[in-house]
Amino acid sequence: MTTSVNKPTRDDRKPARRLPGWAKASAAVVLVLVVLFAGLRLSVLPGLKDLFGSETRDRSGPALLKSIQDISRYDAASGNFQVVVDLEKDTRFLPDAVRGTRTLYVGAGTVDAYVDLGKLGEDDVKVDGGRTSATLRLPHAALGEPALDPDRSYAVSKQRGLLDRLGDLFSDNPNSEQAVQKLAARHIGDAAKDSELRTRAETNTTAMLQGLLHSLGFEEVRVAYDG
Repeated sequence: MTTSVNKPTRDDRKPARRLPGWAKASAAVVLVLVVLFAGLRLSVLPGLKDLFGSETRDRSGPALLKSIQDISRYDAASGNFQVVVDLEKDTRFLPDAVRGTRTLYVGAGTVDAYVDLGKLGEDDVKVDGGRTSATLRLPHAALGEPALDPDRSYAVSKQRGLLDRLGDLFSDNPNSEQAVQKLAARHIGDAAKDSELRTRAETNTTAMLQGLLHSLGFEEVRVAYDG
């Protein structure tokens, strides 16, 4: 007498359990971390240090000439300045740990002082009959725009709240340091106004013109600044 065993049909089998969505996401994160960790470990092995190395390519287009301006000014002095900018942005009713930024930035740049010789008129230059004496009346020295030096300017530290950090993960802002750069340039410009830069420029311009006219045969050269 034989006994027959009925095998379970496909319909009698229990359905396969599927992993929930959070489990799949966790597994993907773990996999990425394992790959990165393995890459770091491999990069320190002899012969494999360049396996995960980075390469920089300059894909910039050619620079285009937009305009040309004639310059009649004499750059007579240049000042080097440095300022430490501490810029903090807060959000009302939220602590800094949640929303807010603070940037410590060292800005270094130059400001030129010049005398615009193009403003000289016929009445501003007087020469005696024997061409031995000359009197020049020049405009006062002016200051150029502050120019930040990117090689000497840098961010010391950046503190950001949690929401700001999360926002940086989903957006790329190339002008993130534009605010502190503008503030550094403004402070440098204010420092140049309070310095002796314009006085030094006028002194140097006077010495240059006197040396030039003396070489042309003038015995007496007077330079005055007005307006």
